[in-house]
Order: sequence, then structure tokens, then C-alpha cells
Amino acid sequence: MTQNLTIRRPDDWHVHLRDGAMLSDVVNYTARQFSRAIIMPNLTPPVTTVTAGTAYRQRILDAVDPSLSFEPLMVCYLTDTIDADEVARGHAEGVFTACKLYPANATTNSSHGVTDIKNIYPVLEAMQRIGMPLLVHGEVTHQDVDIFDREAVFISDVLKDVVKDFPALKIIFEHITTAEAADFVMAAGPNIAATITPHHLEFNRNAIFQGGIRPHYYCLPIAKREKHRLALRNAAISGSPKFFLGTDTAPHTVEAKQSACGCAGLFNAPYALEAYAKVFDEEDALDKLEGFASEFGPRFYGIPLNDGTVTLTRKDVSVPETLDVMDTKIVPFHSGGTLPWTFSRS
Repeated sequence: MTQNLTIRRPDDWHVHLRDGAMLSDVVNYTARQFSRAIIMPNLTPPVTTVTAGTAYRQRILDAVDPSLSFEPLMVCYLTDTIDADEVARGHAEGVFTACKLYPANATTNSSHGVTDIKNIYPVLEAMQRIGMPLLVHGEVTHQDVDIFDREAVFISDVLKDVVKDFPALKIIFEHITTAEAADFVMAAGPNIAATITPHHLEFNRNAIFQGGIRPHYYCLPIAKREKHRLALRNAAISGSPKFFLGTDTAPHTVEAKQSACGCAGLFNAPYALEAYAKVFDEEDALDKLEGFASEFGPRFYGIPLNDGTVTLTRKDVSVPETLDVMDTKIVPFHSGGTLPWTFSRS
């Protein structure tokens, strides 16, 4: 039985760092484990210009512990009226690594998102031309579509057309939650990939309702049936370079989660690699973790692999019930539990 697992230093391809005091209190949880991270742009107001992206990147760097080596990879938030030239300039100047499609009102701070995919076709044409990846929150938001079906309907009603109309566009289907999404990505061409979160690998939708409403298990896209969780685990451990690590860590204070309209998202950054290691160990697939965490993402994005390593040791680590942020508390993923792996920087 493996007792120590040393892998190339990994990256996180989907991170919410927020801004202001929250940013300062959470960024080092990510920077401690990961060399780089794709930073979500759904601030208030969203990051839609080169100037905003540059400024946000600097705020992140200013908040990172100087002893940590960490590179934030910035993302442009797509709107119905986004300027294709601004997007292309941001990519050419090294400010924007990718663009993010939020269907309007799909999740936290997405009210400025896209109302009709055709509205951004000129931008997608430019992105395809310059090789700029599109990151997709893959859900429709029509009120007549059940929340548990929104990802599958997005594939059939939106994503298939985008792939057909832009066959060379790099697309990352983020935080997939369904067997339909895993199957779609696996069957698509080499320019289609997906990220998978640790929490969607760990629990199904029953967890949200065990013993009452469990707001700290509520995320978007929402967890689905057990068959979907199992499909995601199979995809993650498959060794396919189409699937790689993206935590979708999303910090919200206890007050924001435990309210009449609780926010969606799990804060999994503090023990992210330990959580993934637990899953891969359970599936007898620890040999596949390095590819998933450290290799497939940068290769898909076309950037170099990281130097350096991190080590996971088979030793229990206790996850605290809460962590201190912004003069209040936040509940981490696996709150009050024990994970069988301990992370250390090599």
C-alpha cells in the first residue's frame, strides 16, 4: 500500500478568490498547494476589460504570502456586449488566459452573463482564431427546465451548436456533474476538455437533504444522482487527458450560507489535494492522480508543466469545523471530518 505519493506541483483550473478582505483571507489556501490557478472573473462588477483584469491580478499577487510561488491566470467575463477587440488585446498582452461564459443568472454574480449564445459569436470567432480557450458554466437557466436537468439540456441546446459552429475553439466544460457531460467530452474532439471538482466526486444530491436542508452542500451546478457521481469518478481516474483538476472552490461566510437565500458554493481549497487523493485512493487509482492534477491541464492550455513537487502522505488530517475569515467564520469542505492523506510541499 502506497504510503507517500510525490507528484509534480499541480494547478487548479477553477478558483473563486473573491476580492477585498475575503481575497486576503483565502488566497493562500490555494497558493499553498497549487502553482497556478484559473481565477474566476465574477466579481461585482465583473472583470470585462484588460484594465480590470490587470488590476485584479495585482490585488491577488499583493495578497499572496511572499514565501509562496503562485501565478494567477486571469479570465475575461463574457457579456452580451463584450468587445471582441478588447478580448483579443487582453490575450495578446498576456492578461487574459481565457474567457468565461456564464449564462445569465446561472450562479453567483452572473447577472451580467450571456442571455443568448449568438450574442457572443463574434467574440467566439476571434477566440477561435487566436487560440484562446472558452470556459463554460454549462447550464441553461430557463425556469421550465428542472434544476437537475440544466446541464444535460445545455449540452443538447447550446454546447453542441457551439462545437459545430466553432470546430477549432478550445472549450473547457467546467465543473461537470453528469454522466451526459462526461460522455459528451469523451466523445468530442481533442479541443474539448472538462474540469471535475472534489465535492462532485464525493457526494450526490442526497447529501443536501440529510436530516434537513444542508446549506454547506449546496453548490451550482447542483450535485446530481448517484449514477452521475460514479460517472464522474470513472472519468477522473480514466487517465484521459480530457479531464483535469478544477476545485471550483467558492468561499462564502457562514452567514451567507445559512440564510433565507443561501449562497451556492463549497470552500474546498484548504484540503483540496487531500480530498482528491482520498477519491483516487478509494478507486485504487493513485497512479492516475499526477496526470489529472499536474499534467493534463497545462497541456490542454498549451503552457509548460510546473517544476517542483508536492507530497501526500498516508496520515490522517483533521479538518476543523470552521475557519476564521473577515472577522467571522467559513465552513470548509469535510468540516469536522478526517481525511486520510496529509499534504506537504516538497
